[in-house]
Amino acid sequence: MTTTSFIKNMDLEKYKTNPKTQYLAENLERLLKEEVDVLALQKEDGMEKLAEKDLENIKIQKDILISQMDEILREEEKEEEFPNEIVLEVRAGVGGEEAALFAEELANMYQKYADNHKWSVIKLYESPSPLGGYKEASFEIRGKDVYKNLRYETGIHRIQRVPRTEKMGRVHTSTASVAILPIRKKHTGIEISPADLEITFSRAGGKGGQNVNKVETAVRLTHKPTGIVISCRAERSQQANREKAMEVLIAKLDEIKKEEEFKKYASERKEQVGVVDRSEKIRTYNILQDRITDHRINKSWHGIENMMKGQIDIIIDSFKEF
Repeated sequence: MTTTSFIKNMDLEKYKTNPKTQYLAENLERLLKEEVDVLALQKEDGMEKLAEKDLENIKIQKDILISQMDEILREEEKEEEFPNEIVLEVRAGVGGEEAALFAEELANMYQKYADNHKWSVIKLYESPSPLGGYKEASFEIRGKDVYKNLRYETGIHRIQRVPRTEKMGRVHTSTASVAILPIRKKHTGIEISPADLEITFSRAGGKGGQNVNKVETAVRLTHKPTGIVISCRAERSQQANREKAMEVLIAKLDEIKKEEEFKKYASERKEQVGVVDRSEKIRTYNILQDRITDHRINKSWHGIENMMKGQIDIIIDSFKEF
C-alpha cells in the first residue's frame, strides 16, 4: 500500500485526539492539503516536473510524521501494559509485633530497591504499630519499568527468625502481605457510582508544614459494595488526596476483576505466576539459614541482609522468563 492510499484509509482522528500526537497530526493534515493542491498543479502544462519534486518532498515528510506518531502510540500501548506508576501496599499478617516489624522491613526493602533504580517513592498512608513497624502502609512508586519489575511481588511473604524479645531462642514465623497495584492512565472500564462511596476527611498530621497539620486534607474513602477502604494523606490538598484515593480504588477493583478472571480460566500453574491470590504464600525469608525461597518457582537465594537493603535484582530477574 502506498503512503497516499494508506493516508486515505487510516483514521486520522486517532492521532488528532491524542495529546501526544495532536501537533504532529495537524502537520500531517496540512501536508495532505498541500498534496491536494500540488496534484491539481500537476495537471497544468509545464508544471509536471516541479509538481513531481514537491510530491516527493511531501511524501518524505508524511512518512516521517506517520513513523513518529506510530512510535508514540506503540510506546503508549507498552506503558498501558506495563505502567510506570504503581501503588505498593504492605500489611502485617500473622505474628503480632513481629509481623508489623516484618511489614515495615519489606516496605523499606522495596523503597531501597526503588532508590537503586532512581524511581520516586511517596508514602500515601501508614498505620504504625504501637510497638514499631506497620499495621499497614501504602506507597506510590514512579519510574521506568516499575510495574514490569515488581508485578510478581504480590502475595504473602513469610519470615522465620528468633525475635529479639524471645528468651528461649525459639524460631517464630510471621507473615506480611504485599500488593502491587498498577496505575493505568486509560479508562479501565471500572464504573464507580458516587452513591457507592463514603468519604471522610481528617487532619493529615506528620511532615508537611502547618497546612498539613491544621487543615483536613487527609482522605478516607470507603467503597461500600466491596468494603475496600483507601486512605491517602500524601498531598497538601484535600482534592489531590481524593483524586489519588480514587486512582488507588480503581486500581484495586481492576486487579480484583483480573484475579477473578484468571481463577476462572487459567488451568496451568505457569499462567498464574503473575496473578496470584493475595492470600497465597509466595516467599519465605529464613533468617537462621540465611535463605530466601520463592515457592512459585521453587528457587532459593542466600544473602538476606543485602537483599533486605534493596538488592533483590537477582530475585526480580528470575521471573523475567515467565
